[in-house]
Amino acid sequence: MLDLLFYILVALLSVAFMEIVAILAHKYIMHGPGWFLHKSHHTKHNDTLELNDIYFIFFSMPSVVCIVYGFIQSSYIILSVGIGILMYGMIYLIFHDIIVHNRFGLNIPIKINYIKKVKKSHMRHHKCKNKHGATNFGFITYR
Repeated sequence: MLDLLFYILVALLSVAFMEIVAILAHKYIMHGPGWFLHKSHHTKHNDTLELNDIYFIFFSMPSVVCIVYGFIQSSYIILSVGIGILMYGMIYLIFHDIIVHNRFGLNIPIKINYIKKVKKSHMRHHKCKNKHGATNFGFITYR
């Protein structure tokens, strides 16, 4: 039982760590050399997909590698890290893409204050339409 609790803790710590990784990647990669992809996300459009979605492929790779390696090698710590990264990806998809940006035709009313604050913070980030000058780089945190 303690092993299971430990692996759950590892997965949850991985979720928290991924927010730090996401903030740094968003600020220094997406708003840096990767702006050529990310600027599609800061531009108003009616397309279902945007160039910025390519980041999903890159950022999901560590999760896939950890989950596959964890299963093959019976390394439950690595598997837990992969599951934590996957959980972060799902939280990101739900919070950022569906709730904040109403993507995929879903418009979910927000009743939870925390989610309202995350959305407000992220929309402040989107007021900046160029590579430099943006703030609030977090996805599941706000300031």
